[in-house]
Amino acid sequence: MGLLSFTLLILGLFQLVSAQQNTDPNEVAALRTLINYWNLGSKINLTIDPCNQNASWTSEDSNPRVACDCSSNICHITHLKIYALDIKGEIPKELFELKELMDLNLGQNVLNGSIPAEIGQLSKMQYLSLGINNLTGAVPPELGNLTQLNSLSFSSNNFFGPLPKELGNLTSLQQLYIDSSGVSGAIPEEFANLKSLQILWASDNRLTGKLPEYFGTFTEFRDMRLQGASLEGPIPSSFSALTKLEDLRIGDLRGEASSLDFLDSQTSLSTLSLRNCRLSGQIPERIGKFTNLKYMDLSFNKLTGQIPTSFRGFSSLQFLYLGNNNLSGELTEDMITPELIALDVSFNPLSGNLPTQFAKTKSINVVGTSINANGLQDNKVSGMLNCIQGKTKCKNKGSSTSFSIKCGGTAQKSASGIEFDDDSEALGAAALYTSTDEQWAVSNAGNFISNPKGNRYVAMTDSQITETLESELYKTSRISPSSLRYYGLDLKNGKYSVELHFAEIEMEDSSSWKGLGRRLFDVYIQGEKVLEDFNIQKEAGGSKKALVKTFEANVTNTIMEIHFFWAGKGTCCIPYQSTYGPLVSAIHASQVSEAAGASSSRKHVGQIAGIVIGAVAGVVILSSVFYLWWKKDPQGHMRIFTDSPRKPLK
Repeated sequence: MGLLSFTLLILGLFQLVSAQQNTDPNEVAALRTLINYWNLGSKINLTIDPCNQNASWTSEDSNPRVACDCSSNICHITHLKIYALDIKGEIPKELFELKELMDLNLGQNVLNGSIPAEIGQLSKMQYLSLGINNLTGAVPPELGNLTQLNSLSFSSNNFFGPLPKELGNLTSLQQLYIDSSGVSGAIPEEFANLKSLQILWASDNRLTGKLPEYFGTFTEFRDMRLQGASLEGPIPSSFSALTKLEDLRIGDLRGEASSLDFLDSQTSLSTLSLRNCRLSGQIPERIGKFTNLKYMDLSFNKLTGQIPTSFRGFSSLQFLYLGNNNLSGELTEDMITPELIALDVSFNPLSGNLPTQFAKTKSINVVGTSINANGLQDNKVSGMLNCIQGKTKCKNKGSSTSFSIKCGGTAQKSASGIEFDDDSEALGAAALYTSTDEQWAVSNAGNFISNPKGNRYVAMTDSQITETLESELYKTSRISPSSLRYYGLDLKNGKYSVELHFAEIEMEDSSSWKGLGRRLFDVYIQGEKVLEDFNIQKEAGGSKKALVKTFEANVTNTIMEIHFFWAGKGTCCIPYQSTYGPLVSAIHASQVSEAAGASSSRKHVGQIAGIVIGAVAGVVILSSVFYLWWKKDPQGHMRIFTDSPRKPLK
């Protein structure tokens, strides 16, 4: 036989073998059932073999995607992606015929029912995503059979019951996303086996018990998020071993107090949020040496002492939140670096003069401090400060009996004749603003960390708002990622009716995955919690529906505080990134009865309470002596909280 003939023979045999490489017929039948069940026939045409390398659905960017392993005579389906295509219904049992699956992505759909126990048959699975669906029931323990898993996500679903201890078998797991999944109970001790874990998102669940000490052995951790998860402190000292952390967000802890002693060598940290963690003690000087740190939030704790001197020249830091603590001392000019975008030191007994470099900072909040603003070249600041300190006569002090605010929008008059004031001023990540008539003020603290479109603190819609004759009143709203406060100023003391107007204009009612979001936040009036885990959409019966909540409040020092507070609850990213936190459309407060002896109490008010309001570089600075007033005269006055209040609902 000649060389040419031999070559042709070999080539022919190769082509014959190649032609025989068809997909396992059981897998083809199963895939066909799935495609028909989820109405995807227009996207995947199975008149050709699903593992045909020239098919349009094989590339990594395809959606839906089917990819195969054809290294043997029979091809097997190893990758299946049906992502954000709004497929509905339960997970069909035919899916588990694809026993060679290594990568299954069914995220951002509207699947319902439970995860079948047969999921445990897919033992070659390495990447499994079921996040953002409408799945219910218990998380199946059979997931623990998938011991080759590198990444597991079942976040943003409606599961109930505990995390199965069998998940502790997943010793290769590097990423675990279970935030907003609905799970409850203690984190199983078997999770201590997950030594390879690098990313854990578990916020917004009903977990119980303390933060596990063994988390400190997960030395590969890069990203840990445990906000609003109902866990108890303290933060274990073992966390000092987590030197590879880049993003640490723990919040809303209960139980024992924590300290910052565990922060030792986490120099890779870029984001550090320990908000509302019952932290006590001082801020360690060594944190100022974390040269990669850009975002730090230690607000709503019980920290004492001075702001560390190491924060002077903290060139990497862009956002610093220290509000609602017990920090003392003075701010120095070298703490305000050119890189700093936002600074919040509100509600701390800080003193001294406001550094002149504050004017160069884009966003500042110093309400509730004793910082002297006289150094600013602004008559309004010094005038209001002199009024509060009793040096000059206050304009219209204690003369108002109402205030009305169109939150996030322009002034408008309601059908009933109420004049809602303009509140369209652009707020920053630590901003304060007062109305032109000095009857009310607003402050915001917080940053939408993960929003690629930048910070935005106003929501708006062109859609018609139902359940109201005042649709325009609800088409804009103030929003905040953390803490939003409105203050009524110069009010006559007495009892007030407070109307809070809401309409959910960001979350959707659609049957799409985009309608699966949940916004939850708390509301305090005069320090009393009046709404907890408040869900506008649920209570109003849908999105873009008006809802009015009415409360009574007592004013005893000419000031009313209405505080909208995010406690780490609700989904974070539906229908888009950074969709969470408080939202309010309008506020109307009016006196219903005057306090007994109001005329004499008004004479005393100027010596014990007040607010400073002024503008610096286009940002209005609001300051007060709330803290000092509370410490000097706690009897008979509503406390203005410097810690997150935990009073029960009335």
